Amino acid sequence: QVQLVESGGGLVQAGGSLRLSCAASGRTFAIRTVGWYRQVPGKQRELVASISSGGTTNYSDSVKGRFTISRDNAKNTVYLQMNSLKPEDTAVYYCNTIAQIWSWGQGTQVIVSS
Repeated sequence: QVQLVESGGGLVQAGGSLRLSCAASGRTFAIRTVGWYRQVPGKQRELVASISSGGTTNYSDSVKGRFTISRDNAKNTVYLQMNSLKPEDTAVYYCNTIAQIWSWGQGTQVIVSS
């Protein structure tokens, strides 16, 4: 069973930056398309960025041009560089495969103050 550990969240002012990391156990990480999701209370978890095993990336319109997803398969880790943060980016951020086949980690809280 793959375990996910997200880190790197925190409190930042609008316009600031954060870099999130998600470390995955297990041997199948490298072949999976992995995504970063975020969730705010009362709303469904939404996919904001994904990266395929070959490095192809996709972003939601709300983060395009501000967030960058990357991965290091040797470290079983996926990253999310978040720049020009806005208060509406405040959420708990999680990683998982696109098919959400892994158990969810604890997430990492991002709070953007105005």
